[in-house]
Amino acid sequence: MAAESVEKLLSPVLSAFWDAPRPWTLETYRAHDGYEGLRKALAMKPDDVIAYVKEAGLRGRGGAGFPTGMKWQFIPQGDGKPHYLVVNADESEPGTCKDIPLLYANPHALIEGIVIACHAIRAGHAFIYLRGEVVPVLRRLHEAVREAYAAGLLGKDILGSGLDVELIVHAGAGAYICGEETALLDSLEGRRGQPRLRPPFPAVAGLYACPTVVNNVESIASVPAIIHRGKEWFRSMGSEKSPGFTLYSLSGHVANPGQYEAPLGITLRQLLEMSGGMRPGHRLKFWTPGGSSTPLLTDEHLDVPLDYEGVGAAGSMLGTKALQCFDETTCVVRAVTRWTEFYAHESCGKCTPCREGTYWLVQLMRDIEAGKASMSDLDKIHDIADNINGKSFCALGDGAASPIFSSLKYFREEYEQHITGRGCPFDPAKSTLWADDTTAHLEVNA
Repeated sequence: MAAESVEKLLSPVLSAFWDAPRPWTLETYRAHDGYEGLRKALAMKPDDVIAYVKEAGLRGRGGAGFPTGMKWQFIPQGDGKPHYLVVNADESEPGTCKDIPLLYANPHALIEGIVIACHAIRAGHAFIYLRGEVVPVLRRLHEAVREAYAAGLLGKDILGSGLDVELIVHAGAGAYICGEETALLDSLEGRRGQPRLRPPFPAVAGLYACPTVVNNVESIASVPAIIHRGKEWFRSMGSEKSPGFTLYSLSGHVANPGQYEAPLGITLRQLLEMSGGMRPGHRLKFWTPGGSSTPLLTDEHLDVPLDYEGVGAAGSMLGTKALQCFDETTCVVRAVTRWTEFYAHESCGKCTPCREGTYWLVQLMRDIEAGKASMSDLDKIHDIADNINGKSFCALGDGAASPIFSSLKYFREEYEQHITGRGCPFDPAKSTLWADDTTAHLEVNA
């Protein structure tokens, strides 16, 4: 397929004017139909807005793909309690880099979506929980919020509708676990970020024990375009069960990494054709469809539709659409070891399977990488991963187990090579990944 015809598959909506002069300003956003969706939404009844988003088929863009309108619908009405909207901008999944660029280039799309969502769920307060390390994004977000307040798009009586919305931007302290919605709520309340036991669910008892909706940045930022352009327009893209557009984060050993906004259902093969393919002289070995917490796939899965059903049928998860591509110079064992170390470090320690299991997975994976393990250790890491998977408070444990299961499924021979060969057969110097941890790699093998 020619590059020009492949590029026609792209559908820039959220990223349509990222390359415009000062795209983050209210002036630029309004020049591209900004806040027109809000005007239409404010003319609708709250329940009608929820129904519209539900009929459009928008699914959460932060992981599991739960229908956004349905999540809004769970909020009880007439309960006499304040309702809250919390936007999860704690983007920390390895390989995921879509929300941060979106907030940096087009923060008003999120703010407009927040006001529409608050109108729909009858919330007077909204919070953006931002990953604390991204200080430039924090500053730009604060400025966008200031602009919105000054223009009467936030605060009291928004656009004369009678709707009041107060928006607070909160910077987290850099904990991966706070990407889990209930841990995020605990952190927002000033406590240590740890997952809550459910039920009760946030829709009933969330922030400050009140009904709360927690949505991903991209999910909320997609709402204004749906309201403005129509649900039929949105459903004209993607597949029947996974309609619409989304941001794919392409990274790793590719010629042109970056954000590619396309309809759900595009394939990795098509995205690679757009991005110039793998780095010259190399071929794809394995990749992740939704960040390191999703089961990895191989070059056999290049034509799998990148929507929730297609990736699920292939044995993985679409997750955050973080497409990390690794070529033949990459040691699978080394990659999985680094991911496992990350999850062990970021485990909050609340539940035993994750706290203890990730620790022991790291010890065994390091031994396998260094050639100090035995064949029985391969069954042992599978058994430990199985004791974590589905048995922890939150999905962090599942995310730690996924690379173990999938790498053993597709690359067991490579694990065995490390054991029989008494060390890693790959030369780390030939891979561009983790170039800065060569010393740590040598220490492990010492």
